[in-house]
Amino acid sequence: MSTHDTILKASPWLRRFAPLIVKDGLVLDLACGTGRHAYYLAQLGYRVLAVDQDISAVMALNDPAIECEQMDIELDVWPLLGKLFSAIVVSNYLYRPHLDQLPNMLAKGGLLIYETFANGNAEFGKPSNPNFLLKPGELLALAARHDLKVIAYEDIYQDQPKPAMIQRLCAVKGDIKGRIPLQFHG
Repeated sequence: MSTHDTILKASPWLRRFAPLIVKDGLVLDLACGTGRHAYYLAQLGYRVLAVDQDISAVMALNDPAIECEQMDIELDVWPLLGKLFSAIVVSNYLYRPHLDQLPNMLAKGGLLIYETFANGNAEFGKPSNPNFLLKPGELLALAARHDLKVIAYEDIYQDQPKPAMIQRLCAVKGDIKGRIPLQFHG
């Protein structure tokens, strides 16, 4: 996979906010799938922990900056409890029983970059099960419960790469002041 291909496959939401991640920490790519975000972040110089039930595609990338861990992230006992990350990236995944654990796993100044399907997506196809669709304002409520400072939020219809209802959040744990460079215009 070339870097150019990876950049094209990495979510525009992640590409937009990745430069705000502190460089010296560890980034968690939760439910990493094929590893498109883990690989993109590794190419930017971040150390990444890529976690999923099937990590074979990520392992095939053979990138020394990516640590792969195969685990069932839907166990009753949260397997990542007690770990701290400079950022947590979640894309196209929702498991509510552990949603409130994510902010607790952010180090001070850590970013939560989250995007997945939202209420109304059934009109466009799968996922259509309400268990896998964010409710209106659900990510904002998560940020509020954990005193995360919202950098950006969207609850929108998108037509590319396919029609879908999407909810996105980028939030920081701690003070937002000094985190957003003056030249950053989202």
